[in-house]
Amino acid sequence: MALYLTDIPRAVIEFGQMIATMPLRGTLPSGDGHPVLVLPGLLAGDGSTVPLRRLLDSLGYCAHGWGLGLNIGPTHKVVSGISDRLAELHARYDAPVSLIGWSLGGIFARTLARRHPSAVRQVITLGSPFRIGHEGQSRAAATFRWFTHLHAERHAFPLESEAEPMPVPATSIYSRYDGMVAWQTCIDATSARAENIAVLSSHVGYGHHPAALWAITDRLAQPRGTWTPFRPPALLRPLFPRPDDPPYVPSGPHLRSA
Repeated sequence: MALYLTDIPRAVIEFGQMIATMPLRGTLPSGDGHPVLVLPGLLAGDGSTVPLRRLLDSLGYCAHGWGLGLNIGPTHKVVSGISDRLAELHARYDAPVSLIGWSLGGIFARTLARRHPSAVRQVITLGSPFRIGHEGQSRAAATFRWFTHLHAERHAFPLESEAEPMPVPATSIYSRYDGMVAWQTCIDATSARAENIAVLSSHVGYGHHPAALWAITDRLAQPRGTWTPFRPPALLRPLFPRPDDPPYVPSGPHLRSA
């Protein structure tokens, strides 16, 4: 509860930290011009991802919002719209698109990558509870339920798709200080091209927390077709706690629907 009540105030402080560290922006890895699609979290829109997208543009990427208004879950508009958006960017740049998804947006990003792997370069999630097992693991569950009558897709907990490894490189950025979702639900099963990066961020602050931004830009800067584990510079290592081991995830249909 303490983390939940302080999440927004901590996010405000983290935004100030981002502003204070802007003179160090030149130390961030430069981009190669490939397209990046950023998907917002529940009840958020493209406005919430402006700081992140502006930073990525300044580093040489072609960052885009999803253009679908507020995220209220998998409505018909969203399900078809994000697929169309991905296809449009893939065709426009003639290159696979990196996907960054914040919270619920990360679940959408992972689903997109599974459905259209040839169009996706990699997936980066920010506090996304793709391993959620029950509603008690998210403070946003009640809000999500308000819109279920508008949803085009329903899924059981845990998400059946998460029983299989991602078909593209995947990075999950999470925080033990997340006040909205249980951090355990954000941890991916590590593999040859999947990893978890722990930061000290609030949930609302992922999109501008300095450590999260460093991790995002480091992952995006990897040459196409290659993947190496994340290694922060020595001076920044205190900002990145040791990632937790992936929790046991039972398989098979069970629990309730979302």
